[in-house]
Amino acid sequence: MDDLRRVFYDKFGREGARVVRSPLRICPLGAHVDHQHGLVTGMALEASVNMMYAANDDGYIRLQSRDFPDEEIFHLDTVPEMIPGFWGNYVRGSVLSLSRDYKLHRGINAVIRGLLPIGGLSSSAAVTTAYLMALCDVNEIDVSPEQLIAYSHWVEKEFIGLNNGILDQSANILSRDGHLMYMDCRTEDHELVPNSRDMPEFDVVIVYSGITRALIGTDYNNRVDECRVAASVLEEYAYGKISPLREVRLRDVDEDAYHTYREQLPGRFRRRADHFFTEIDRVRRGVHLWREGDLAAFGQLMFESGESSISNYECGSPELITIHRLLREAPGVYGARFSGAGYRGCCIGLVDPAYREQIQAHIEAAYPRLHPAYKDAFRVYFCRTDNGARIVPDPDDRAGCGG
Repeated sequence: MDDLRRVFYDKFGREGARVVRSPLRICPLGAHVDHQHGLVTGMALEASVNMMYAANDDGYIRLQSRDFPDEEIFHLDTVPEMIPGFWGNYVRGSVLSLSRDYKLHRGINAVIRGLLPIGGLSSSAAVTTAYLMALCDVNEIDVSPEQLIAYSHWVEKEFIGLNNGILDQSANILSRDGHLMYMDCRTEDHELVPNSRDMPEFDVVIVYSGITRALIGTDYNNRVDECRVAASVLEEYAYGKISPLREVRLRDVDEDAYHTYREQLPGRFRRRADHFFTEIDRVRRGVHLWREGDLAAFGQLMFESGESSISNYECGSPELITIHRLLREAPGVYGARFSGAGYRGCCIGLVDPAYREQIQAHIEAAYPRLHPAYKDAFRVYFCRTDNGARIVPDPDDRAGCGG
């Protein structure tokens, strides 16, 4: 935070400065189902995207990133088009998203930085939330958490072009420390399930593969389409109707119909449906186990989720599959799976803090040998959970993640 404050003060001065802290997130259970209106879980991390900002009255966005070498400058009335792969797309999309319902009069001067520059923890949702909250603050716009989720989702889906669901935004905004966020992505109802008093202490381990790649450059959107095709075929067999592909979701098919007509699905479409319906079951069972404080059994479901991501959803790179296997072998790991879309980025796990050193040593002994191209890029981090995104009036408020 000291670096963020120094750069901001040098560039923009001290007057009116505030900080928004927007956490990265993990999804312990509920992998790859939010875009099919499934059931998901999430937790926010201490590791966060932090942005210091202040209002300006000239209508400009003036933004400097501490993670990228350039700056973003444009007027609220002339928002540039989306440029594939450019970090400034998210602030552009945030302005456009809010402008659909509000007239923005004030811009922001801002400096932004992320604590963990790795993929798979929804840094895109975190930065988008930060921009939206700052823009709402300086323009005196009062939005509910649910509205904020919708505005953020519009940025990624309509402006960026990623056909994702609302898991990332929901975990980023709704999470509370000491709870598991449980959401139905069809109804958008959510519950904060408190950690049981019987639950042992845990840390979150994050193992970065060394590879980062934007989701729109992977098979992410293809998998979404394959799930919709599976849903459409099941819907036709079970109910004798064919909905437009853009509208149908696997959640529209009840589980009895899936079991009855599963064998009629060809090849990869059956595997996509298998992942969806087994993951929904894992989420339901997992929430019950969380209430009971049975972290060991909950963790086993995370391992199963990771295996289904590999065999049924067919995502994951050789590097991520290696990390998943290493975490499964390591002592003190309750459970682990890919994070995010599972093509690049990282694996996450819930671990016994007493085994930090052994877990790190186990991975560092094997991963560089098996994937030498990333021996200097991979990292092992340990984090705690935290509250969701919020504006922090005191710039000295601190949070972090050690590795």
